[in-house]
Amino acid sequence: MSGLLFSLNESERKIFEIISDAALRLNYPVYAVGGYVRDKLIGRNCKDIDIVCIGDAITLAHEVASDFRPIPQVNFFQRFGTAMIRHRDWDIEFVGARKESYILDSRKPEISPGTLEDDQLRRDFSINAISISLNKQNYGEVIDPFDGLNDLNLKIIRTHNDPDITFSDDPLRMMRAIRFSSQLDYDIDDPTWIGICNNKDRIRIVSKERITSELEKIILSPIPSHGFKLLFQSGILQIIFPDLCALHGVEHQEGQSHKDNFYHTLQVLDNLAMKTNNIWLLWSALLHDIAKPQTKKYIPEQGWTFHGHEALGAAMVPRIFKNLRLPLDHKMKYVQKLVKLHLRPIALTQEVITDSALRRLLFEAGDDIEDLLLLCEADITSKNPEKVRKYLDNYNTVRQKLQEVEESDRLKNWQPPISGEEIMKIFQLKPSPKIGIIKNAIKEAILDGKIPNDYQAAYELMMEKAAEIGISSPERNSN
Repeated sequence: MSGLLFSLNESERKIFEIISDAALRLNYPVYAVGGYVRDKLIGRNCKDIDIVCIGDAITLAHEVASDFRPIPQVNFFQRFGTAMIRHRDWDIEFVGARKESYILDSRKPEISPGTLEDDQLRRDFSINAISISLNKQNYGEVIDPFDGLNDLNLKIIRTHNDPDITFSDDPLRMMRAIRFSSQLDYDIDDPTWIGICNNKDRIRIVSKERITSELEKIILSPIPSHGFKLLFQSGILQIIFPDLCALHGVEHQEGQSHKDNFYHTLQVLDNLAMKTNNIWLLWSALLHDIAKPQTKKYIPEQGWTFHGHEALGAAMVPRIFKNLRLPLDHKMKYVQKLVKLHLRPIALTQEVITDSALRRLLFEAGDDIEDLLLLCEADITSKNPEKVRKYLDNYNTVRQKLQEVEESDRLKNWQPPISGEEIMKIFQLKPSPKIGIIKNAIKEAILDGKIPNDYQAAYELMMEKAAEIGISSPERNSN
């Protein structure tokens, strides 16, 4: 087989050979289409293969699966006529060629069997409508009815149908256009962009889950601010994420102004995206200053302040996660923690660093201390190179001192040597505020460096504190 516009590795070559042979046995015309073809043409890594056939996609998927070794499971959706095979590290999706029609209040189309031309016509953008024949008689032939190859060359996102119809029919395509622009660093052509702006309100009919899925793909793009700026300029962001948009703008009083916290947040996100693809750490960057609009205050002779925005921001995280249908579990708690603590390392760089402050930071951040420091470094958005260098040097000092304290005091994910349950058992007491007083005194003494982080020292302090607040010693309780 030959004639492809792009080269295949051995694994891809074998997969296409098996698909081609299986389709021939069924007498189904078959084509590779969509994102796989697009990504191969531009040299982008891709592990998802989209296959369209003129025939029953589920039947073809089973026929193909029978030729793979080991034979994979075929996951199919009878209602939609689609099937999926996981073969080694490849996801191969099969769909029968179809045409679609939409009703006004839904993005779920009425589907009927169609031709290859119908299937290409229903796709969102010209660059996603390019097909490659896998049929024996014309293997490798490019079917590009909407000039998608030229758009790839020009680096343009363009809908090949009337944009108003395309985006009204399926409003999620507006976010997909912006997401592709952000991922690929492509421009959106003028008619397509006007169509997005004209139809922005249609995004309201799309499920929160689908919206958030596209948001996260934008967050994970090389320069995520590219996508967020387009979402903002189109008016879509104001509908799907008003809390983020509230950061936009600058106020002036008595000749003093604060920075635009919307663009600052996007810069922090970009800075962090260069160092990590941890989606929850990136969400922390997006939300770290989310409460600044509510805490903004102008104080004469002091200027603009945002006191408490870190605590209020952490309190806002559960509502934002719930609204965006993000998981309300340990991932949310992780984001909350980083939002709440993001000013703490900054404060340490601006004063004499005490062991007590370092212990408390280690105690509260636990294993997430390095992620917190990455967020704080990304939060440096000064245009002054000397300032940036100074802050980074300070963070290196904080890192070194944190390591020294951790090695000596072992405070990551630390729990005090004596628990509340043990205090109750020793003094033969039921739960009461006095138990909390003793437990907190032990914790504070260790964090302040007044006693070492070991059981004997904690036990001795427990006895002292108990006597202080009128709790009898174990010996007296036993008499």
